[in-house]
Amino acid sequence: MYTVVPRQKGVFVTDTESRVLPLPATFSYSDARAAGLSKRALYRLRDEGSIEVIGRGLYRRSDAALADLGLLSVAARSPLATLCLATALARHGLSDAIPPAPDVALPRGTRAPATEAMIQWHFFARDTFDIGRELLSLDQETAIGLYSAERSIIDAFRTRGTEGHELANEALRRWLRRPKTQPSELLLLAHQFPRAEEPLRTSLELLL
Repeated sequence: MYTVVPRQKGVFVTDTESRVLPLPATFSYSDARAAGLSKRALYRLRDEGSIEVIGRGLYRRSDAALADLGLLSVAARSPLATLCLATALARHGLSDAIPPAPDVALPRGTRAPATEAMIQWHFFARDTFDIGRELLSLDQETAIGLYSAERSIIDAFRTRGTEGHELANEALRRWLRRPKTQPSELLLLAHQFPRAEEPLRTSLELLL
């Protein structure tokens, strides 16, 4: 039987075998078992508050830095998950609208993972999914995808029928007020998204 005692940040020691068991800030049940923790020892850590459950079979060390646990659970379950639309625009300072749940994109045909966090899932074409995709660090070990400001504007124009015209137009206005923006480069990027290119060009002509 294991008696697991916290020793230092990021590791736990079993007094029966005096083995150091490294655990990342966020880890799965499988990670814990691979590190040598028994199911009983894992539950004991949970019960004593050394770790907390952030999703089914997903845990977070209590000594880890503060982070968005909902996005951590999404990133852990789906490495391709990418913040998009209003959520991405807000991250880039191009919108004041905060959606009730984060907008997260996955490649079309991908199944959204089951999460306890409220997520608004969107499914984007596979052939353009990686265009403008960056990474946003959630903690020292975990990152989630984030579309660039330019890609997010294009997506807002592309989905204006469902997301609303004002979201796209306001984001474009704010972007144009920033120094060193290049509308020609934005249009070049939009050329890969036919549904967005023409309305974006029209809005640019009105605002410039």
